[in-house]
Amino acid sequence: MVIRSFAELDRMLRGRALLRPAIAGAEDAAVLDALVAAADAGLVRGAVLTGNGRAIRAMLPAALADRVTVLDAPDAATAASLAVAAIRSGGANMLVKGQVDSAAYLRAVVARDTGLRGSGVLSNLTLAEMPSVPRLIGATDNGILPLPTLDQKRAIIANAAALFHALGVTPLRVAAIAASEKVADSQPATVDAAALAAEAATGAFAGVLVDGPFGYDVALSEAAARKKGLENSPVAGRADLILFPSIEAGNATVKAWKLHGQARTASIVLGARVPVLLNSRADGTDQRLLGFLLAGALLATEGVPA
Repeated sequence: MVIRSFAELDRMLRGRALLRPAIAGAEDAAVLDALVAAADAGLVRGAVLTGNGRAIRAMLPAALADRVTVLDAPDAATAASLAVAAIRSGGANMLVKGQVDSAAYLRAVVARDTGLRGSGVLSNLTLAEMPSVPRLIGATDNGILPLPTLDQKRAIIANAAALFHALGVTPLRVAAIAASEKVADSQPATVDAAALAAEAATGAFAGVLVDGPFGYDVALSEAAARKKGLENSPVAGRADLILFPSIEAGNATVKAWKLHGQARTASIVLGARVPVLLNSRADGTDQRLLGFLLAGALLATEGVPA
């Protein structure tokens, strides 16, 4: 089954107690509201909450009190480290950012001896649902890698493939974005895009089609692809994932989706040993809950018992 909306993903996962989140800095109303909503949907088996224990207990609904473990932490770094340690010990299977700063949070994730490194490259992916696109559309990397190298782009694609394949999207169609469809040494993004497309044509990315360089319009509009003579591309006009050449381009596009495209979005960090949620403080309960659903999709493919 191909998941084309967040409602379909919710229906697929509802009632499956797949999630055991470790929340770093859980004295955060939006995060706790998302945890409650996920628990109400039958998604949560238990949770580890780190941070200001007194504040967490005061904010925690009575219905969840006997299903969570609260670990007191004097500062953000300790809260993040305790949450990561809970995962390493088997007490949790996903990491969630609460009331801690992103730097302390990510330091705990990437710590050499105590962290959660997986593939070696962490990348952020935002999945969006909006009226103008008849499927879920992804953007990466829009949160971690400022200017990914060609090798890092290969890892970003591999990271993303795991999520999209969990959503039933096979093959995953990836559009490598640049300012022009013409390859030019003066525009490194076009060179990288052409290299990735050539590799994909040899089957280098299992279950993934990559093409480019494409402008944003060509990636998503079949009409634009025809006008530029690219209608025979397996990706042009049909992309599931936009691979951006810089964090600025990806970040700005996702914010435009939200502001101008009426998009509902969910973000997740891929490439760690478990799903990692890195929401901004501006994100509301809905965005955070949708992130829980993305984590659930990944964990469902790993055979986590219901």
